[in-house]
Amino acid sequence: MPELPEVEVVRRGLERWVAGRTVADVEVLHPRAVRRHLAGGDDFAARLKGHRIGVAQRRGKYLWLPLADTDASVLGHLGMSGQLLVQPQDTPDEKHLRIRVRFQDEAGTELRFVDQRTFGGLSLHDNTPDGLPDVIAHIARDPLDPAFDDEAFFAALRLRRTTVKRALLDQSLISGVGNIYADEALWRTRLHYDRPTATLNRPKAAELLGHARDVMNEALAVGGTSFDSLYVNVNGESGYFERSLDAYGREGEPCRRCGTAMRRRAWMNRSSYFCPKCQRAPRSAS
Repeated sequence: MPELPEVEVVRRGLERWVAGRTVADVEVLHPRAVRRHLAGGDDFAARLKGHRIGVAQRRGKYLWLPLADTDASVLGHLGMSGQLLVQPQDTPDEKHLRIRVRFQDEAGTELRFVDQRTFGGLSLHDNTPDGLPDVIAHIARDPLDPAFDDEAFFAALRLRRTTVKRALLDQSLISGVGNIYADEALWRTRLHYDRPTATLNRPKAAELLGHARDVMNEALAVGGTSFDSLYVNVNGESGYFERSLDAYGREGEPCRRCGTAMRRRAWMNRSSYFCPKCQRAPRSAS
């Protein structure tokens, strides 16, 4: 799943190439791509036509395009393989093209939603007074948001009866951090993923939050992390932060800090990567 840096790269591309343009027409080429728009594809297309796209917004891993002259937004869910591409109109259709948006201008480009696995999609939602699509109003701010409240995060972390990686992936506590960047931040902080949050003092929690910010900013600077061709920016280009990963995907390779072989453990239908020497397991963890 794309995490905050990958979604932010796409958001910046949409801000540059789509903001301010007026929708001429919309083609929904696969019904699953609008399954979250309960009124269906024809309604989705009709409600976008003639409206001007505002500046793309993001909270955590959620991305949306406000309709500048309404109180609604198009929410994009990339899923496992969704791509929002800005393509020249004469570019041949991608094999897994699901939605096409054309604009009322002479720029010569169109917005395409391409999704091989059809887990993602686009949908139209009313906005809250804060400008968020109403279906994501419960999502917490992410650590790169200037309005993120560090002190509230530290207090909530101490009160949660959970483990540190579960807390990092709890979208009601902190958004945007997924499996990859959680493992990276934990490695940098020398914390085991099963460390109880109640045992973290404020300096350690602040260090963890700082490393989460650092690793995501570093990933942003190089276009995010792409393990295959399914994650690309709006111009179809892959990021290359995977070359700089210290933990994720490095099972059996030497820890960059101490040389111990990195390990992988199954964790909540995912994997956790860690150094068994630098990130000592708590006594209750296996």
